[in-house]
Amino acid sequence: MSLENLLARSRLKRHKTSTREITDLLKVVDRDVTDASIKELSADRCFAIAYNAALQLATVALYCKGYRPIGTGHHFTVFQTLKHTLGEEGQDLADYFDVCRVRRNITDYDRAGQVSEKEAQELLDEAKIFKSKINEWLLKNYPDFLR
Repeated sequence: MSLENLLARSRLKRHKTSTREITDLLKVVDRDVTDASIKELSADRCFAIAYNAALQLATVALYCKGYRPIGTGHHFTVFQTLKHTLGEEGQDLADYFDVCRVRRNITDYDRAGQVSEKEAQELLDEAKIFKSKINEWLLKNYPDFLR
């Protein structure tokens, strides 16, 4: 579903971002990547924090494209827009992060101990790679937001 279709279905609304907003979101990502690396935290918490870093990175891309998610299910919406904000490589990211979204919901709302240390580390590693991709994407497409 295109960004315009999501807009028409009231899953997105138009949004004019700013350098300040993008900078603030990237600071949240930096904090979350650092916090998810704390070995004393449970795998569940590390996973949830790394997930939030990925969510904020996807949000950066969406904001730069001029949209903001609205309504329930906004995490799902944000990840689904990756194929439209980042192009073809965004599809694989959207699929992976959506699986993580479901796992994160279970561990945050239903049951503790559902995430292994390996899964938490994998998501953290993916979030770090995604961070590099978003930084490169911003430099290429939206350098004014990186002042």
